[in-house]
Amino acid sequence: MSSFDQYASEYDSWFLQNPNVLLSEVRLVASTLADAPGPILSVGCGSGLFEKIMRDDFGIVVSEGVEPSTGMAEIAGKRGMTVTVATAEEFDYPAGKYSTIIFNGSPSYITDLATVLRKVYDALPEGGRVILVDVPKESTYGQMYNLAKALGTWDHPLLEGCYPPNPYPIEFVKQANWRTTAEKMRLMEEAGFKNLCASQTLTTHPLYSDLKAEEPQPGYDRGDYVAVSAVK
Repeated sequence: MSSFDQYASEYDSWFLQNPNVLLSEVRLVASTLADAPGPILSVGCGSGLFEKIMRDDFGIVVSEGVEPSTGMAEIAGKRGMTVTVATAEEFDYPAGKYSTIIFNGSPSYITDLATVLRKVYDALPEGGRVILVDVPKESTYGQMYNLAKALGTWDHPLLEGCYPPNPYPIEFVKQANWRTTAEKMRLMEEAGFKNLCASQTLTTHPLYSDLKAEEPQPGYDRGDYVAVSAVK
């Protein structure tokens, strides 16, 4: 997570340069938490940007988080969150303390997602909820990111004219391991979760996804940002 320590401010800057992408994603996350039981834990909370917007604009309070990057955790702390500096794999999920555990944008940075989901399942009470929100590997964004990762740069003829004016920083792209929605759903079911439900946003090509903010839509067949929630 050294890149996230080194480029913590750049992470926020990217979202602020893409305000409609940010709003579309926040609306999706907020919709999954609107009826979620609390208290809520955000694993991989980053700088706490999403949590601050949800608190200020949607009345959804997520005050506790887990974040491996010290730089990111410090920013989240300044935004009012209590953050434990740890990876998702290292964190000791306290049994029964949280009724909803959300991973927003962090599943692709978790190496052993299967083990993490089993730990989350054991920690949640009956009826508790887990939510995975991320860019699917099969999506346009996912394929574009993987090509940039393989090339090691956005500045390549194969990508020319295919990515937005303000692409996701290549330092973050290189660290990610995107999974398909089907794979994430399978891992959730194997951990014991049931009643899986998906919703999506960013349904236009990445070149145009910041032109206007979207409302969440059901399913996962065309979105470049997908949320999957499940119940213990």
